[in-house]
Order: sequence, then structure tokens, then C-alpha cells
Amino acid sequence: MTLNEKHLKLRAILREYGSLAVAFSGGVDSCFLLKTAHEVLGGSVLAVTADSVFIPRAEIQEAQEFCRRYGIRQKLVAIDVLGLECVKNNPPDRCYHCKRGIFERMIEAAAEEGICMIAEGSNLDDEGDYRPGMRAIRELSVRSPLREVGLGKAEIRALSKRMGLDTWDKPSMACLASRVPYGDELSKEKLYAVERAEQLLHSLGIRQCRVRIHGSLARIELQPEDFKQIMTTDNRNKIVAAFKEFGFSYVSLDLEGFRSGSMNKTLNNKNSHA
Repeated sequence: MTLNEKHLKLRAILREYGSLAVAFSGGVDSCFLLKTAHEVLGGSVLAVTADSVFIPRAEIQEAQEFCRRYGIRQKLVAIDVLGLECVKNNPPDRCYHCKRGIFERMIEAAAEEGICMIAEGSNLDDEGDYRPGMRAIRELSVRSPLREVGLGKAEIRALSKRMGLDTWDKPSMACLASRVPYGDELSKEKLYAVERAEQLLHSLGIRQCRVRIHGSLARIELQPEDFKQIMTTDNRNKIVAAFKEFGFSYVSLDLEGFRSGSMNKTLNNKNSHA
């Protein structure tokens, strides 16, 4: 199928739903899915956004701004993910338990608005990744229309740009828990330290980055072309001082650069998109 044919098929599938709740994170995929659904179904679409310690405050604010800009109904759903021991203990299948808990709450929130169909924004490229959370999506019968029509990430970016969405070139984002090695217990303190550290890097002009936690050491992953940006004397001093204030004793730059799922190298599975 051509890109246009996939887009038309997507709109046809969404039209069949009649009404729809979209699990909306504010990322490239969910923005494209939500905007397309709103164009097709209008006021019968509801954006449901999870509000948890795994999501940076800036991401939630951007999701809210997107919905305000396009006049889309949105419901924030507060979820205590660390209240789930199987999530807090951070096992390799943490994402399954987390997704299960989040989507169960989202389904309830949608039902409260009279909507029985819920969709999420995973795309065709996600199928090759280690993603235990996809099992929860299948078990709860959550629809994945972007995958159903065979849209990959590059195609979604292209269609988003065509639709005039500012998010078409937004860097990929993953939940803050993905910055902590499996088996290390998750805490609000660790997650907040990562959030503040990455926000500082963004303020220095770094768009794509991850700050991974290894005990008291912070490992910074950047695109190699951004290395020079943070290694100026002023920026380096600012980063070290701030990171120590955030609770890190040591600060390192990973010379391999940014790569999705680097924490999964400790597993015997394929890398995930984290």
C-alpha cells in the first residue's frame, strides 16, 4: 500500500469505531493518531493521558497544550504506578505490569465518558522490539490502528508533517523508569533526579538524550554530534554542579552515544525502544 492508501485505510478504521478514547502521551505517534481520529470523529474522541511519576511534567503539559490547541477533549488519569510492587521492584517484565495497570484505569476512565473503544499509538516498527507491555495491550483488547494499517515511524512523521503537526520531528520519548537498570528498585527520588537532569540538558539545546542511573553515577547518552555542545567548559561545569545537586556523585558521558533500549543489553532478549 502507498502512504496515501494507508492513511485512507486508517481513517476508514477510525470511522468504524464511532467513538474512541485514545491513550495520549503527546508523542509523535499518539499525536498523529489523536489528530486523525478527531478529524474523523470530532467530539466523539477523548484523549486519555496517564499522569504518573514515570512521565515528565513537561510531557504532560505538552499533551495538554496539544489538546487545547485543537479543541480535543482530554482526561488526565492519575495512576500510582509505584504502588504496584511488581512495578516498583523493576523486574524485566515491569512494562507489562505497568501497562496493564495503566490501561485498566484508562478503560475505566473512557467508560465513565460512555466510550467502550480505546486505541493506542504503537506503530509497525515496534513489533521487532522487546516490549512486554504489548502483551497487556493485547490482553485488554486495546486497538493499535497504526500497526493494523502497517504505518512505520518514518511514515507517521511524514504524514504528521503533511498535516502541519509540530510534533512531526519530536524526539522519541520513553518513560523515566527505562533509565534505571532492571532489578534496581524504582523510587520517586530516582525518577525525579532523571527528570531534572534531562530537563537541564534540554535547556542547553540538547533535543535527544537519556540520563541512565547506575547507583550514584549518571550516564549521559547523546547524539554524537551533540558531544561538543556539552563539553564546553561552561556547560560541563554547569552539568556537573547541577547533577551533584540532583543527588549524583559521578557524571559520565557515554561515548557510544544515544541509543534506544541500552538498558536491555543486560537481558537475553532483543532490545526495546526505551
